[in-house]
Amino acid sequence: MVDIIEGIVSEEKQLAKSKLIEFFKNNDKYNGKLYIGYPIYYNDGESIVIDAVWISKQYGVIIFDLENYLDIENKDEIIDWQIKLINTIEADLRKHDYFYKRNGRQREFIVKVDLITFAPNLRDDSIDIENRITNFDSLEKVIENIGIWEKSEENIYKRLLSVLQNIINLKSSKKRKYVQEEFSKGAIVKKLEDLISNLDLAQEKAIIETFNGIQRIRGLAGSGKTVVLALKTAYIHLLNPDWKIAVTFHTRSLKNQFEKLLDKFCLLKSGESFDRNKVKIIHAWGSPKQGEGIYYNFCLEHNLEFLDFKKAMLLNKNNSNLYEVIVNHALEQIERKHIFIKEEYDAILVDEAQDLSSAFLNLCYKLLKRPKRLVYAYDELQKLDQGSSLPTPKEIFGNDVELEKDTILKVCYRNTRPVLVTAHSIGFGIYRNEKFLKKDEPKLVQFFDEPKLWKEIGYEVENGELKPGVRVVLKRTEESSPRLIENIVKQNQDEIIEFKSFKNKKEQAEWVANEIEKNIRKEELLPSDILVINPLALTTKDEIGLIRGLLYEKGIKSHLAGALNPDIFYEDDSVIFSGIFRAKGNEVPMVYIINANDCFIGEGLKQLRNILFTAITRSKAWVKVCGIGNYMNELINEFKETKSRDYKLDFVYPTEEEIKKMNIIHRDLTIKEKHEKQSIENSIKMLKDIARQICEGKKYIEDYDEETQKMLNFFIEQMECK
Repeated sequence: MVDIIEGIVSEEKQLAKSKLIEFFKNNDKYNGKLYIGYPIYYNDGESIVIDAVWISKQYGVIIFDLENYLDIENKDEIIDWQIKLINTIEADLRKHDYFYKRNGRQREFIVKVDLITFAPNLRDDSIDIENRITNFDSLEKVIENIGIWEKSEENIYKRLLSVLQNIINLKSSKKRKYVQEEFSKGAIVKKLEDLISNLDLAQEKAIIETFNGIQRIRGLAGSGKTVVLALKTAYIHLLNPDWKIAVTFHTRSLKNQFEKLLDKFCLLKSGESFDRNKVKIIHAWGSPKQGEGIYYNFCLEHNLEFLDFKKAMLLNKNNSNLYEVIVNHALEQIERKHIFIKEEYDAILVDEAQDLSSAFLNLCYKLLKRPKRLVYAYDELQKLDQGSSLPTPKEIFGNDVELEKDTILKVCYRNTRPVLVTAHSIGFGIYRNEKFLKKDEPKLVQFFDEPKLWKEIGYEVENGELKPGVRVVLKRTEESSPRLIENIVKQNQDEIIEFKSFKNKKEQAEWVANEIEKNIRKEELLPSDILVINPLALTTKDEIGLIRGLLYEKGIKSHLAGALNPDIFYEDDSVIFSGIFRAKGNEVPMVYIINANDCFIGEGLKQLRNILFTAITRSKAWVKVCGIGNYMNELINEFKETKSRDYKLDFVYPTEEEIKKMNIIHRDLTIKEKHEKQSIENSIKMLKDIARQICEGKKYIEDYDEETQKMLNFFIEQMECK
């Protein structure tokens, strides 16, 4: 079977495109992938969009030049154009040594590349089998005339896909030539980075297939949502250079990631960086201090009152999500004043939609020109503030709005199977100790609303059923969790994920600092391969001081992500320290989580467990979860249960009533409730200090979670901070 990824071709080629798709759908004897309107090449100072290309193990690379109507009198021009297209693709492939085989002292290029000019309305008497000019009825005969690719190999086929997908050009630029030890962690990371990378079919379709309407992309942490959105943006931009496009997100450090990915792709395909006047990589919110944002720009453009969080608190009568309050206030002004909304963008792509709000997505929709091209991506388990799941598209945009495309990315490429299943186990509280439960409290912390979601994110039922009250055992499939690093580190499986308990914070800090020193000096990791996360944003600056001091004494550089520039996360030759809100959206080979015990139990348990889930899933290879005391020991017991079951989830599927109850019990607390439960002596001093730094412009209130922002605003108001 041939997988078909349908991109954009010009209007005059639509008939040929549909007939080519029909041909391959009706011919099961062929295999491989057929790309329509892709890839794009830069050759002799111009961008060339290939009408279609078929890559298969049977026939190699076959390019299709699509023509609805063809003037056969210009056969020489047709053949010259065929030669140019073949040379364009071959020139790209010939850059790579693995497409050659040595034949004595000569190197032989082994990839079979050919081209067919396909005109479905071509008269039979104009068909030219030898020169590959054909109509629909004779297409199979032309393919058979091209013949089988005799030197096809599985690895060569995968590398062909990687090159044509451009993934090979987007991989890490760290060469790691310094690596000497065969089995060091640095060597393992090098092997991972050198592995053949291919986009899966769902990712390809999400990137290339463009819809005139709303597209939703759902996926696990590590499933490639950010890369997919970046490449989709670049693809749309190159095909429609006059369109105004916005890419927006919640985590500020994602801006650099998007810029780098767009630049790489556009430079490869057009010889130029992306046009920053046409593509705006812009934060979701913005402010007078921080600058541009979708919401802030909307207020300026329409002369509306801009709400900061302090003002939003005063309007928040029902303890609603503050982001909802802010956007709805702007939209209410629009309606009250009968202001016409300027439809500014041709397309908007939203990352991290789970951390924004329904109202924000609706605002983006209103800013779009027809046909309202909105793409939004999210992972429900990385939601770090209070509030419910994202509603359905009809609930967000209205009953008259249809979801054109719903894409699920179920393959997790970043996290290993042990890391991802442990993160889910901890996040859902699958193996929680029941002695810590309150009266009538469900054992699980949170749960998906629909049973089918488990299968959609890559789990399969090993035993039982996904039905209320029935015990079920779920496991990750080989397809959804490729065992790349597990296969590489066969002798050291226990190092992939570890939980460690300490008597006090000094002991924890010394162990983490010593391990980081060993990672760098003995195990050949780079400092920038290492990330230390403190779960609670409010305490991060104080909690990391001891470890950073110990590293400084060892001559190891480190930095607090975003301290000098909120858009900067990584620095060369420097270990990264971060709170969870900065860390989200980023990834490294080695992750250390400190003070994980803070997330074991407490008010707003769903949020606390999601913080641990998100922190664990920042790891591309190894993760060390550290903490203090009995609560940490209980987390260790949860991990041991997960590990003892070979990283499977074994639980009784909750009833609808239990799901409702856990959402109520484990919600985040209101500001009033938090004040009642916090230690005044320990908390107020810290809050006041942060509030003062926000007033002085040294910190940004938006970097803290929503409930912390409410508390900070209480002190900012007392300081009369302008």
